[in-house]
Amino acid sequence: MSDTTTVRIDRATHEEVRRLAQERGITVSEAVARGVRLLRQERMGQQLTEPLTDVEREWLDADLR
Repeated sequence: MSDTTTVRIDRATHEEVRRLAQERGITVSEAVARGVRLLRQERMGQQLTEPLTDVEREWLDADLR
């Protein structure tokens, strides 16, 4: 295992993460890492739905000029 640290969470959340990890046959650490990845993907999806800025629009249209 690589360098680790402790994350404080309430007991109910810990039990849920432990249960989910056990169901999937992975470690609690892997379950947390997957959760973090899903949150990043969710944020990316939200950013993709935001309107383009003027700079982004200009960049995308640059080859049309």
